[in-house]
Amino acid sequence: MKKIGFLSFGHWNASSHSAVRSARDALQQSIELAEAAEQLGADGAYFRVHHFAQQLASPFPLLAAIGARTRRVEIGTAVIDMRYENPFYMAEDAGAADLISEGRLELGISRGSPEQVIEGWRHFGYAPPEGGTDADLGRRHAEVFLGLLSGKGFARPNPRPMFPNPPGLLRIEPHAPGLRDRIWWGSASNATALWAAKLGMNLQSSTLKEDESGEPFHVQQARQIRVFRDAWTKAGHAREPRVSVSRSIFALMDDRDRAYFGRDESSDQIGVIDNMRAVFGRSYAAEPELLIEQLRRDEAIAEADTLLLTVPNTLGVDYNAHVLESILTHVAPALGWR
Repeated sequence: MKKIGFLSFGHWNASSHSAVRSARDALQQSIELAEAAEQLGADGAYFRVHHFAQQLASPFPLLAAIGARTRRVEIGTAVIDMRYENPFYMAEDAGAADLISEGRLELGISRGSPEQVIEGWRHFGYAPPEGGTDADLGRRHAEVFLGLLSGKGFARPNPRPMFPNPPGLLRIEPHAPGLRDRIWWGSASNATALWAAKLGMNLQSSTLKEDESGEPFHVQQARQIRVFRDAWTKAGHAREPRVSVSRSIFALMDDRDRAYFGRDESSDQIGVIDNMRAVFGRSYAAEPELLIEQLRRDEAIAEADTLLLTVPNTLGVDYNAHVLESILTHVAPALGWR
């Protein structure tokens, strides 16, 4: 059995070919797709966060709205770029969204990817520590955020407060019990997967990975997952970790599917990102019988407990619901995912 959800980048485009032409469209349709996914029996609604782009950016209003309109589906991110975040304010927002959803928040966080502008996090008021990098900045914000989610008091109360205080040091409110165990780290390397395991975060293995061996993407990603789980065990954490991978997977069910994706001849791609040689995973698009055989050979999907299906959100809610239903109905059962 696997948990299966969708991952939307929340694009919008004013083009007449797009079903999502404004930020309002992107937000409203994200809520509607989460509702549709829940009705179809999917397990999760996840969203990517990008700044300075015509994509979803501030996740917590959206996550809270979805939490109020659904009852079962997991609500998450993959990922929030921690270079841009105030960990204290983020802990308040995350606590509120988790309480609204009754404990269904699954937050993927990370150092982030190259953004639309040069050092965009500086415009948000943040800078790396002296002698450090922007990656150090993101990891430091993450560590502070994790500490705040523990719920331990740290702030000295005012002796003459506006409202009565409980005894002792004060914590960030509202506090969401259990949210600390539902934080994931988006990792593109074995080293950051090890770091995440030591800190007790779940793993979101990225859609790209540092090319550390020259092997196919899914083979390297599967090894990264095993490295993460070994490190988790050695760290002595009491609970079992979760691991997700994301894939573009399309079952070609009708002429519309074939028109959109039937010509895809996808394979792994090699590129350089932030001076790192990276391998990018392939997409899958085929009739269900062939698709099932292709997916059986993906070692990383086999290792993960959660699969996030990246959806072409600009094609609209109805089409993306069809994409999800096709996988859930015609592919997942044959692979033992349902």
